[in-house]
Amino acid sequence: MPVKAAPAKAAATSAGGTDKMEDALKAALEKDGVIADSLAFAEQHVFDHAALIGVCKSLSSAQNIATENLSRTVVQLSEEGLQCAQHGSPEVRVFALVPAGDGILETELMVAAGAAGKVGMAKAVQNKWLEVLKEDAPADAAPAAEGAKKPPAIKRVKRAVPSVTDSVQAQLKVVVDARGAESALPAEELALLKKRNLLAVVTLKSVKVTPGPTFETWGQKALADLTHEMLVKGTWRGAVFKPLNLDAAGKPPTGGALHPILKVKTLFREIFLQLGFEEMQTNKYVESSFWNFDALYQPQQHPARDMQDTFFVSTPSETLKIPPDYLARVKATHENGGAQLGEEFNSNSTGWQYDWSEEVTRQNLLRTHTTAVSSRTLYKLAQHFRKTGVPVTPQKYFSIDRVFRNEALDATHLAEFHQVEGFVIGENLSLGHLMGTIADFYKRLGPEFAEMKFKPTYNPYTEPSMEFCCWHPTLNKWVEVGNSGVFRPEMLKPMGFPDGLSVIAWGLALERPTMIKYKFKDIRALFGHRIDLNMTRAHPIVRWT
Repeated sequence: MPVKAAPAKAAATSAGGTDKMEDALKAALEKDGVIADSLAFAEQHVFDHAALIGVCKSLSSAQNIATENLSRTVVQLSEEGLQCAQHGSPEVRVFALVPAGDGILETELMVAAGAAGKVGMAKAVQNKWLEVLKEDAPADAAPAAEGAKKPPAIKRVKRAVPSVTDSVQAQLKVVVDARGAESALPAEELALLKKRNLLAVVTLKSVKVTPGPTFETWGQKALADLTHEMLVKGTWRGAVFKPLNLDAAGKPPTGGALHPILKVKTLFREIFLQLGFEEMQTNKYVESSFWNFDALYQPQQHPARDMQDTFFVSTPSETLKIPPDYLARVKATHENGGAQLGEEFNSNSTGWQYDWSEEVTRQNLLRTHTTAVSSRTLYKLAQHFRKTGVPVTPQKYFSIDRVFRNEALDATHLAEFHQVEGFVIGENLSLGHLMGTIADFYKRLGPEFAEMKFKPTYNPYTEPSMEFCCWHPTLNKWVEVGNSGVFRPEMLKPMGFPDGLSVIAWGLALERPTMIKYKFKDIRALFGHRIDLNMTRAHPIVRWT
């Protein structure tokens, strides 16, 4: 392929030209089985390469041929570079026009050199091949301007050396002979020629052509579908069908996608139902301090009630609906353990020993935990027991919903998040039952939760109490995923439960197990205003075993 300047944009190829290209491609493939380079093929057959590529794309879409993209870097001469390679560099051509001896006037030399004069003269002087001398003008010469006393001086160009060698032309011929190979010249010489715009390093793109799956039926249109009409008429027998690409990805569904938290929430619910739990109602985001704190035997001066941890509601600021008899029993239990309530409601405790405030207990807030849901459910069970006298049979309840805490946001904490609440009520339930229930639940989530740690902690409404943690492989540390314990008598007795009845309970995180399963490092990327909604489509499917 000769090295030449890039041709002007070719005109659109006619239908006849397209047929000629298709025939040439088919003949070459039948003969040799491959066309190694479309550029060389186009040059050989005097085809416009851009038009040939268009024909190849059309045949490739019909799978008559298969193409492989090729790309290589070559040196390509400019129009000026081609002139230099054929006729010599401008400086040598100008030097040849200067006769030995007296030389030639500069004005005459510029006329004789034509377009190459200015560049050639400058390069020849720079190479010290020529020298320019000033001479006085002839006596009869006209002045340079009106009023001038002397005519202008003239310039004569003379040879400074007897002969020169055209190294530029030689270098350009080396490039031509090497068919544009970039390694044909040293980098320094190549850079100088590029600086003079005699050549450029360009990337040539072409294709390698081989027969395609439907090469044998060249010219016959391949059909994509087998229709009912073709089966009835039998025309499918002579038809050509496009090959099926069984590895092609399916079309993305147009419907929505489930958020990872919704997937895990659904799984948690299914596991609880499989274990025989009943779901509690969780439709009260706004709760009173009574059900959120006081009914749980949490003292009114507890730090969790501070504005730093709780979102209090300004309108309406207080609740009006609290069972008055139950409120009185909770008040007595907080103050002195409820000794004056009689054996039925006495918790045999000293209480918190403070003046309990009804004004504080009526304050409305955004619930800080779904244990408030458990307190309401337990109160209903106790009321049923007291009215009917039927012993409370072992029962299991759970809930999954949002809670709100005024906390600083970080990689594992949010101000709004989900809590999974559960409790079991029955006779003589112990901490061992609680640990076994929690471990069984997490084993059903998968091997990632096989490693668990339990450690003692403090809760005002459970005794004993414990936290449990799971290993987070992405964060590479133990992460707390829940809190638990056995509800204290001070919480259960005011409700009206008999002695010997106990309740084991726990509150689990929903976001943190999701982070472990889906390998999220920051909870804010999973839930909140920072999340990318496209994540629900792009995130890989997690298999729960």
